[in-house]
Amino acid sequence: MESSSTTRRQATRQKLYEAAVTLIAEKGFSATTVDEIAERAGVAKGTVYYNFKSKTELFEELLRHGVGLLTSSLRSASEETAARGGTQVEALDAMIRAGLVFINRYPAFTQLYVAELWRTNRAWQGTLLVVRQQAVAVVEDVLREGVRNGELSKEIDIPLTAAALVGMVLVAALDWQAFQPERSIDDVHSALSLLLYGRVSGR
Repeated sequence: MESSSTTRRQATRQKLYEAAVTLIAEKGFSATTVDEIAERAGVAKGTVYYNFKSKTELFEELLRHGVGLLTSSLRSASEETAARGGTQVEALDAMIRAGLVFINRYPAFTQLYVAELWRTNRAWQGTLLVVRQQAVAVVEDVLREGVRNGELSKEIDIPLTAAALVGMVLVAALDWQAFQPERSIDDVHSALSLLLYGRVSGR
């Protein structure tokens, strides 16, 4: 069982993640100061340094934390589909929805993550590659099983297809939030499902 001090520390870290992600999404990493993060989180500046050695470490841990939440929600969607006897394509469809739910809940984190993916020479580039691979690997596992059991074509390129599915959900969800916010999550999920099931061509 977790001690109250561990629970308290996790709650503090959660506050710092939330403060950092909103500030960095608004102003960028360089323009955001530790003072501002502490103030937004409602804690003393020393508390930031007690939990993280630097602003860079805080940001790296924020990336790990956020993508970890996304990865676990994708894995849960896949496992729940398997538990009720669903197909691998149904598992992918459930993962698309889980990704949309995650992005809808954490829009600032998603914007930040997508922006950082395309920057180079950042101190946290290695961390970003590792956490991205964790999320994509969950999708790769489902694709691999679909190929193994004959449900999916042996011709598919598993790493690229997994990356394309994750990218499709990320970009479509950001577009939804920025330019089509009147749409419901069901609308967006239905549109992406048609792509997944290959029904877009009308054949």
